Amino acid sequence: MGDRRQHLRFDKVFTVYLTTPDGMMRGIGRNISARGLFVETREPVALGGKLKVTFAGEDGTEMTCLCEVRYQVALSYGKGDGAEGHTRGIGLRIVAYETKEDQPLLLVARERVLH
Repeated sequence: MGDRRQHLRFDKVFTVYLTTPDGMMRGIGRNISARGLFVETREPVALGGKLKVTFAGEDGTEMTCLCEVRYQVALSYGKGDGAEGHTRGIGLRIVAYETKEDQPLLLVARERVLH
């Protein structure tokens, strides 16, 4: 059986920085693949909005991609005893990768996914 998800995917949680027209905020990235990712955020972000997402690898390299907000999620959880928590998040589609001259493989990886 062939697994369709043979391209790059990280299921661990990591910090990302979102740059929006309103400024910069921190988020928690989850389930990143070459096509998109889910980010938990404190602030709402407009649907259809474009933003930049920057995440840093453990080796110190940074990668920034331009994303479009595809969907929003707002969750409340708790037992009703006043200790409720709220999580909101956005589903992002990666539109393009920003590359620096010394990081040409980011584009290569994206091309490979398209075929």
